[in-house]
Amino acid sequence: MSLESTLDSWHSAARAKRWLYAFAWMNRVALALAFLPSGLTKILGRRFTVLGLDNPVGFFFEAMYRTGIYWRFIGAIQLTAALLLLIPRTQALGAVLYFPIIVNIFLITVGIGFQGTPVITAMMLLASLFLVSWHYDAWKRIVFSRQYAVRSLQE
Repeated sequence: MSLESTLDSWHSAARAKRWLYAFAWMNRVALALAFLPSGLTKILGRRFTVLGLDNPVGFFFEAMYRTGIYWRFIGAIQLTAALLLLIPRTQALGAVLYFPIIVNIFLITVGIGFQGTPVITAMMLLASLFLVSWHYDAWKRIVFSRQYAVRSLQE
């Protein structure tokens, strides 16, 4: 059995469970709500924390804030991911966009030593991974496209 057929089978089995639809919906809303205020704060050019520069977390956020355009860019991408998750037609794209952002946030919280926050970001990471998996049928053609593989070999 190929990897593609195994994943297809798992995905079909998951999609057959009604309660997982509700779980996916709850994850989409919760993840979007987590990024809406933080993204908006950054877009508006406001600081994310009031911690001092003597604190590693405060120092990190102050450095990010002082980048200016990058700070606002991060906010715009977070807001975009959140909004895409909330729109039924774009939820798969939102899930795929959300995932690398939350991976980055999780690694930052672990690397800087946030107290308690790595647990929260780990849960967000798992929820995001669930949503990417939930929308497997939307992106699987990119990974398992036989036509693309054949066309690439011929070029």
